[in-house]
This record gives sequence, C-alpha cells and structure tokens, in this order.
Amino acid sequence: MKRAAILISGGGSNMKALVADMGGDHPCRPCLVASNDPAAGGIAWAKAQGIASAVVDHRPFGRDRAGFETALRAQIDATAPDLILLAGFMRILTPDFIRAYEGRMLNIHPSLLPKYPGLHTHARALEAGDTEAGCTVHEVTADLDAGPILGQARVPVLAGDTEATLAARILVQEHRLYPAVLRRFAQGERGRLDLG
Repeated sequence: MKRAAILISGGGSNMKALVADMGGDHPCRPCLVASNDPAAGGIAWAKAQGIASAVVDHRPFGRDRAGFETALRAQIDATAPDLILLAGFMRILTPDFIRAYEGRMLNIHPSLLPKYPGLHTHARALEAGDTEAGCTVHEVTADLDAGPILGQARVPVLAGDTEATLAARILVQEHRLYPAVLRRFAQGERGRLDLG
C-alpha cells in the first residue's frame, strides 16, 4: 500500500476527490494533508476525516524559499510518504525540493498542457478562442508544468463561457482525472490516460 502526502493551499476540492477514491482496493492511502496557508479550508476537512495534517505558513519566511521548503519537507518526511500529490498547492517549488521527490510527485493543472502553463489558464484559453479546454495530470519536474503528461481530460468551450463557467466545468473533470491517474501511477502504470 502506497502512502500519499497531499499538498493544498485552499479548500482542497481535488484533495477531497483523491481521498474519497482512496478506499477499498485503491493502492494508496493518505498519510498527510499539508498546506502553506493556515486558513486553508481543506486542513479542517482533513482533520475531521482523521488524516494527519500540517501547516507551514510561507509568509514568515519572506523570500527565504529554502527555509520554507526545509520546514515543509520536515513535515512531509515525518510521515514517510511514497508519493507527493500537489492538489491546488499554489507555491512554485525549487529544483532542490523537486529533486528530493523526483519521480514520486504529481500535479494537476487546469489546462491541456503544454498549452497555458502557470496561472490564468481559463482566461488565456478564452482569449485565444480555443474550442476545447481541460486539465492535465503530470509528473513534477524542475520546469514549471512541463513534466511528463500522465493524463488529460477535455471539455468543450461553449459560446458565452466565462472564466468561472469554464473553470467549473473543468473542475468536474479534474475530480475524475486525478484519482484515475493516481490509481494507475501507484500500480506502476506510466501510460497516458485520456478522458473525454
């Protein structure tokens, strides 16, 4: 059974979808939910589920990213996870942090990578006049949102879509895609999964 540490920055809807799927015959179990924000709603939810949780507030560290990441790694490593799952974790991680978990860290991104790495993905898709959008689960590498793609799910861009309506439709697919990719990855499958 693989142990998964899940990193969040907010309400943790993707974390909740992952945890909900990690029952029965799933090859993973959550061993930690950690956040960089003490106000993250997902932390209270994780505690209510009996999942170990930790908060390492990034703000007191200022520009000392290494100091923040050292403190975060201490919390993660104390639970001895096999996998690190970024689920709405809104901090860019340094190459040193990523190297520590190389080949064991996944992320979900709200675009069809390689299109639109970084922020404001829905606005960028709308501005470009794209006819479809979606989400991607990928391995985390030192290059932002550029690691090997493990799965994608697509949605049509509809006439009259706003950032909010497009984001909401994509989020439904994120909650399908991430658990499905994790299940395969934890079993050693590295092939790409594409959902409609």
